[in-house]
This record gives sequence, C-alpha cells and structure tokens, in this order.
Amino acid sequence: MQRGRGRGPPRPEPKDTTPINGAIKYDQMRVMVDAGGGNDEMLGVMSRDEALDAARERELDLVLIAEKSDPPVCKIVSYDKYRFAKEKKRKEQQKAASRGKSELKELKMSYKIGDHDYGVRKKQATRFLTAGDKVKFSMLFRGREVTHADVGREVMLRMAGELEDLGVLDSPPKVMGRQMIMMISPRPRVK
Repeated sequence: MQRGRGRGPPRPEPKDTTPINGAIKYDQMRVMVDAGGGNDEMLGVMSRDEALDAARERELDLVLIAEKSDPPVCKIVSYDKYRFAKEKKRKEQQKAASRGKSELKELKMSYKIGDHDYGVRKKQATRFLTAGDKVKFSMLFRGREVTHADVGREVMLRMAGELEDLGVLDSPPKVMGRQMIMMISPRPRVK
C-alpha cells in the first residue's frame, strides 16, 4: 500500500451517490438540458419515462440535481462532465477554506550561529511572517552547551527585535530541558 508523504494511508475519495437515469425514483420532475457554455435550457415538467427518453435521444444522462424542490429538478448532461465539475468546485472550496489558516513554521538555530546562517534564518522568518504563518524558533543545546543558555537567549531576543515590525513575540525564549523555544506571530495586516 502506498502512503502519502508520511501522514498515514491516503483517504479514500468520497463516492458520488447522485442518482442518475434509472436510479431516479420520482414520477414527475422538472427537466433542463445542458446547452453548453454554462447555459441551461428548460424543457419543463415531465414524467420520468419522458425525461429518460429525452436523455437517450441526446445520448446523455439524466442526473438528479435538486431533490428537495417541488417537483425535483433533473438535468440532461454527460454524467462524467457533471461529476468532474462537482469535484472541481469541492476542491476550490477546500482550497479557499484552507487559505485562511496559518501554519506553524519552525526554524532551528544554534547559540553559536554564524552571521550568514543568522541572516538566512531571518530571511526565512520574514517570508513566513509576511505569508501569515507563525514562526517557532528552537535552539538545541548538546552536552555542556546548556551552560550557555544566556548567549542563546541573547541571539533569540536579537532575532525578535529585528522581526518586531513583522511579528509579535508570543512567548519569550524559554528553556525546556535541553531546548530553548521562542514563538513569533505575524502582526495583523491593516487593510
């Protein structure tokens, strides 16, 4: 079984249960036909058999669109095109919903970080904060390096000071075991 990027097994695609053709159980229905270019032509209210005959004539499918209306609305359309458009719309809605969420990005540093590496981390943090993501800075102390926690705190506070115009310091540098952590959230944008 193939796994998707370390997040467990891929989710099964939701199965479409839209009634089509003979699976539609209503006797009377309002029928429209896809006229192309996003336009629909209304054929009117007809019986199930008349609607199925109209769909067969055009070599298309009869798809139930609005079950709750009175009478139910069906559309004569290629089922594959209908399903594709429905899936595309669902994915666009998911994308729009996830755009509003901010992510947590982590940047790792050392208390003895060089000037160039410090500049790279600052540039990454700037990019993340302008994109609206939170940034977590972490510093791991190995062995006796934990005695230099004050130097690490100075490095982190310097970074927080330089990013002050883009972000707000959520939590100041805290030592947790052999790790020091600091969180910076993006400033609210003025619209």
